[in-house]
Amino acid sequence: MTPTILLNRRATLGGVAALLAFQFGPAPALAATRGGRMVFGRYADSLFLDPVLNDANVDIWVLTNLYDTLLLPTADGQGVQPGLATAYEIADAGRTVLLTLREGVKFSDGTPLTPDDVIFSLDRARDPKAGAWNSLLASIEKVENASGKIAIRLKSPDATIIPALATFNSAILPRRAFEATAGATMEDKAKAFSEKPIGTGPFVMVEWKRGSVMKLKRNPSHWKTAEDGQKLPYLEELEFQIIPDDATRLLKLKAGEIDGTELVPYARVKELQADPTLRMELWPSTRVAYLTMNVRPTLRGAANPLANVKVRQALNHAINKDAVIAVTTLGLGTPMRSFMSSTTPLFSASPLYPYDLAKAKGLLAEAGMAGGFDLTCLTLSGNQDNLNNLTLAQQMWAQIGVRLKIEQVDNATLTARYRAGDFQLRTAAWTNDISDPGQITSYFAYFPNIGSLHSGWQDARVDELYLASQKEIDPAKRAAQYKEIQDTYNAAAPIVYLYETPYPVAFRVKAKGFVQIPLGNNIFEAASIEK
Repeated sequence: MTPTILLNRRATLGGVAALLAFQFGPAPALAATRGGRMVFGRYADSLFLDPVLNDANVDIWVLTNLYDTLLLPTADGQGVQPGLATAYEIADAGRTVLLTLREGVKFSDGTPLTPDDVIFSLDRARDPKAGAWNSLLASIEKVENASGKIAIRLKSPDATIIPALATFNSAILPRRAFEATAGATMEDKAKAFSEKPIGTGPFVMVEWKRGSVMKLKRNPSHWKTAEDGQKLPYLEELEFQIIPDDATRLLKLKAGEIDGTELVPYARVKELQADPTLRMELWPSTRVAYLTMNVRPTLRGAANPLANVKVRQALNHAINKDAVIAVTTLGLGTPMRSFMSSTTPLFSASPLYPYDLAKAKGLLAEAGMAGGFDLTCLTLSGNQDNLNNLTLAQQMWAQIGVRLKIEQVDNATLTARYRAGDFQLRTAAWTNDISDPGQITSYFAYFPNIGSLHSGWQDARVDELYLASQKEIDPAKRAAQYKEIQDTYNAAAPIVYLYETPYPVAFRVKAKGFVQIPLGNNIFEAASIEK
């Protein structure tokens, strides 16, 4: 459903309380068939379906099908709309957010949603010891039930709190069911609970064979109503098949063995667009593709050349981004101009590392490495786009004496080694989960969170600016803070900047209604299969 009033992504925080209420109007007409099963091919399986203790897109992008948040992102990824809350207001000079809970909502196990569930969920999500996302809710002092409304008391005004309440880690879980789950610690309980999640989302997980298949069924208790007056979702079953190899996924799609698939290699887009049995979709995105560099002085007991900023700058200058974009994306991408995508609020553009082999060689000479050196890059096995990027980098860096070895591994291994800092380079892509620059900055540049992409890069001034930006409500001052953060990070070059691209997703023509918003969420609540 769509609200008749769309809210600005950020409320005005000032001396006068601002009241922003939601009202629902009629949804646009949608000819959808009820029932049936949709099979969707995924490149990798989920790892841990807990909204708080995860940081992987393979988890995040499916969480919205199981859990709901108080507010939901709008379709363009720039605003918020009603979720489990029907209205909110900001009061007390920006230090309190009051939310009105939707009546009659039930969890998938049939138990009613209560204020206690909300308080428990937000307290858990903001726990400094719980997960990498607690910084999004760090401004919260207390969450309480205030005369039937949820009152969020803030330590100080927070420019990001409203979009944060529409972000996956703020999902609402049933307190009693979670606490009754076996486990000595909250983390143990989360691991057990996430094997059989209970939420208010459109689907319920009924089977999970790790590395193979995940099966969901419609949640009969879901609160959203469709155009036909019945509850969403339309589908009776949603099945995720894990097919790591790009070519195999597309063969199965063409053969009708699966109904849709994600992360289509850009080199195959035109081919699929020409197939009358398929629908090739390119969704607007916040996606950036890059290589993460581990900049620690030593790795596995040996000196690490990537610890030298001139080496990192040289590697960037030796990459012809336009050529990479032409080969890997067939022209569908655009060069990165910051570590953020150009669609991220407060993005600050700058010309980043134009292709210049002479300059790259000069920087290596200044770093005392004119003779070149060896590098190894981790990448996901079977991912053609990543392999294209690395093959091109291998050829380009060879011209400055850098010898690149490509190490292909499965997704679980890639994730584990990344989190352990056990890599020299790794292929990576980022998608925003919130319409604010705070999240991506907390991952890429703010060291105390996850060590700047587990790279080991740190700048005290950037850490200071990030913390200040989370409290700054003056738009001009906040923009200046983020410009300085981006300028500092970009000069230090802890990543190899590649490109930003749309999301490529393909379906058979009978499969309809899937939505992927710019924040990456795969939304199947209005998906259907024609009979």
